[in-house]
Amino acid sequence: MPPLRRVSYGIQADQFGELHLPAGVDPVGVVVVVHGGYWRQAYGAELGRPLAADLANRGLAAWNLEYRRVGGAGGWPGTFEDIAAGLDALAGPVQQAAGGRLELDRVVTVGHSAGGHLAVWAAARHRLPSGAPGTEPAVRPIGVVSQAGLLDLVAAARQGLGADAVLDLLGGPPDAVPDRYAAASPVALLPLGVPVVCVHGTADDIVPLQQSELYVTAAGCAAELIVIPGAGHFELIDPADPAWASCRDAALRLLAGA
Repeated sequence: MPPLRRVSYGIQADQFGELHLPAGVDPVGVVVVVHGGYWRQAYGAELGRPLAADLANRGLAAWNLEYRRVGGAGGWPGTFEDIAAGLDALAGPVQQAAGGRLELDRVVTVGHSAGGHLAVWAAARHRLPSGAPGTEPAVRPIGVVSQAGLLDLVAAARQGLGADAVLDLLGGPPDAVPDRYAAASPVALLPLGVPVVCVHGTADDIVPLQQSELYVTAAGCAAELIVIPGAGHFELIDPADPAWASCRDAALRLLAGA
């Protein structure tokens, strides 16, 4: 594992990220890694650390982002405020920690499960309505890789995915807080304006494949679906599994402008 540097973007305990840099002094593209765990406090940045290390070993800067989660001052709006602040920190303290090496016009977000939701949402901040958390982005990703992401929060809420995790995140069902769903659900923020690659396994029993299918259908040619036959939910974040290689290769392709 390459050396990592912890950088804070706020004063709260969970407002930090881990910066992994490849060796050398040359400018490098950036992958922002957003971990999952149904937005709950029980799961943290350790889930993204192996992926960030793998990316750094392949010549990229990786910003493994932690954020406040449900059960720890997260939810609406804290989780969203943190993702926005953590991304924008690339232009401030993270760039300073990197010695100015970060190519901020080559930033891609990669997120797994609930992190997939947040990774796509982070790239849609320019589409947010006035007054919503995360408006006026200082850093705008050029692409997104969603790893079994929750991309239609209305459908996820109605299905009760993650033991009603969406209701916990947004503070109620869609009919009670419709404005929050409109500002938080990636499918509601289309068109995004940048390419999105959705990677999903056919055997995923935690986030159904339908979540990626709904988003790609709504996005049209601006999104791509890569289906991994036989893969479950966690193969996508196992650096030794071919499913992660599909995610990593998609990020590399987006950074290359393909």
